Amino acid sequence: MKNTVPLFIFILSILGCDHKAKNSNQNIISSDIANFWNAYDLIVATNDSIMQYKYLDSLYIQKGTLGLKGIMKARNYSQQDYIDAINSYPKFWKSIRENTLKTDAYVSELNSGIERIKKVYPELKPAKIYFTIGALRTPGTTIDSLVLIGSELAMTDGNTVSSEFQGDIQRGRRIYFDSNPIDNLVLLNVHEYVHTQQKPVVNNLLSYVLHEGIAEFVSVTALGVPSSAPAIEYGKQNEAVKTKFENELFFGYNRHEWLWSDYKNEFNVRDLGYYIGYQIAEINYNKAEDKQAAIKEMIELDYTNESQVEDFVDRTHFFSKPLEVMYEDFDKSRPTVLKIKQFENNSTMVNPETKEITVEFSEPLNGLNTSVDFGELGAESFPKVTDRFWEPGNQAWTLVVSLEPNKHYQILISNNFRTEKGIPLKPFLIEFQTTK
Repeated sequence: MKNTVPLFIFILSILGCDHKAKNSNQNIISSDIANFWNAYDLIVATNDSIMQYKYLDSLYIQKGTLGLKGIMKARNYSQQDYIDAINSYPKFWKSIRENTLKTDAYVSELNSGIERIKKVYPELKPAKIYFTIGALRTPGTTIDSLVLIGSELAMTDGNTVSSEFQGDIQRGRRIYFDSNPIDNLVLLNVHEYVHTQQKPVVNNLLSYVLHEGIAEFVSVTALGVPSSAPAIEYGKQNEAVKTKFENELFFGYNRHEWLWSDYKNEFNVRDLGYYIGYQIAEINYNKAEDKQAAIKEMIELDYTNESQVEDFVDRTHFFSKPLEVMYEDFDKSRPTVLKIKQFENNSTMVNPETKEITVEFSEPLNGLNTSVDFGELGAESFPKVTDRFWEPGNQAWTLVVSLEPNKHYQILISNNFRTEKGIPLKPFLIEFQTTK
């Protein structure tokens, strides 16, 4: 009998350690959701803003998982964003609460989905899935090896209330809710899981649409289900989507028109960039003799390697021309700066009493979009600007300046200037030096 109690304690300690180990290795974590609702109940029960922030911080943010910290960083969520969202949309929050508490019911399906990815991509690296509550900016994103689910959007359905949102946001939310996102929760998670395996994108539209389209294609291929993104089916049936994308591929300012936005376009379908990337991935896959090798190539595509990306796209013959030819055509179509009215560019003899600098363009621009920036010499070489205005006809634009004697100046006229069709200006560096 002397050894019974110590032996019993020893067994319990082993079991306890094993339980903790299993929890620490858990791939799907949802504790942030319960924490959010605990904080929410106290926040909505008081009008004291100080206490609202205190409850949010102590009961939700401070108790948050790596996933919560990750999604707050990825979408730049502040405490004010959360408090504003909670106070502004009470009917919305009430309508989603029950759904967000159902995560345990999806654990088996999610794990099965991950195993299916591994079958088509045996090199799959482990990642963790975090169900969090965000402030209405994303249903899902990733940071490194973390899948971050914004459950307040990802777990909505046709019963979710959208009436408290305004304008185009309400329209976009209603369309999204009516598509029953919760029914596609496993597909969303698998899509984001694939993102954790991909290489980082570079900052251009083609990279973004390939990154998203590949993740979607790999996901639906692994799961054997159709995509839940309306953009993909719509794009397949409407050649005009591809034509528009070809015309706008190199604009450089229009990501929101193709991805991750409720921006209203002529097709009334959001995120059409998903279709572009998906279709390129699908064509490559269908042409490949070795399907598993094709999946591997897609997932491991190096977006910093221009020749690799160009080959991946061009061999599909999806676009009407090779990417290089498309860029050459685009570059030829761009407006340019013809001259500066008051002096020759690169002059070293500019009168410091000059009060205006007028830039003349090769064709009329839209009279709306403008932007100037520092040159490589930085802010110290940028003149003091007191006003700026378009000349009649929008083929010239004037800066009202105050110059100093014997000083070197630089002004970068950026590609944010555009024609009526949206074609961006070729950037132009104004550089000059004033006399003594």
